[in-house]
Amino acid sequence: MVPSMLMEGALRLKVAEALDCVGTLNGTHIRVKVSDVDTPSYRGRKDWPIVNVLVAWSFDLKFTYILSGWEGIASDSRIVKNALYRCDKLLILHGKYYLVDSGFMLKRGLIIPYRGSHYHLKEYSRCGATNAKELFNLRHASLRNVIKRALGVLKKRFPIIASGTKPHYEISICTDIILACCILHNFLMRVDLDERLISEVDYALNTNYDNEVSCNERQDDDQAREYD
Repeated sequence: MVPSMLMEGALRLKVAEALDCVGTLNGTHIRVKVSDVDTPSYRGRKDWPIVNVLVAWSFDLKFTYILSGWEGIASDSRIVKNALYRCDKLLILHGKYYLVDSGFMLKRGLIIPYRGSHYHLKEYSRCGATNAKELFNLRHASLRNVIKRALGVLKKRFPIIASGTKPHYEISICTDIILACCILHNFLMRVDLDERLISEVDYALNTNYDNEVSCNERQDDDQAREYD
């Protein structure tokens, strides 16, 4: 297992602060209920209607910005452009930045990984970084792992926004529910950390990571035997 997968939140925060990194920014898909007419716009890559929610996280698993309501087909870059110029805009102080994936545009305050180089942690499971770009991408991916942890905790606390739950409310109400869940999550992270819940999420993520690595290793072995 890649050691960085086991980094504690405090260590992530310390490393990030030393680099003037204020958190991570990403779009996440949440299932919603829309009319049959609007369904194609909200379909996205799922088999059901979704909204693409732009969310910023700090490294202590708290949400610092939420923009909900965009159609599932909307790209992350399109949404973040809107977030940077709307009235209730995403503020990025000069000299600070968010970590984002390669689906975002390169812009001041947004740091993307190097394209064309390994990025995902599982790609480094058998062989570490071999050059400066891969090392940067490995550190970038390690810090952005907070996204999966924060979303895991949020959806475990509030199954109403988990994709396995069929929504019963119209999209305007679903949008308010998403915001309410994020606000309650931040409150609970201050007054009731619930380390057991966080441990369950970390265990699930690490187990999934180990399974993905094992699957990749089996595929590599099968390919190697084909050439024996």
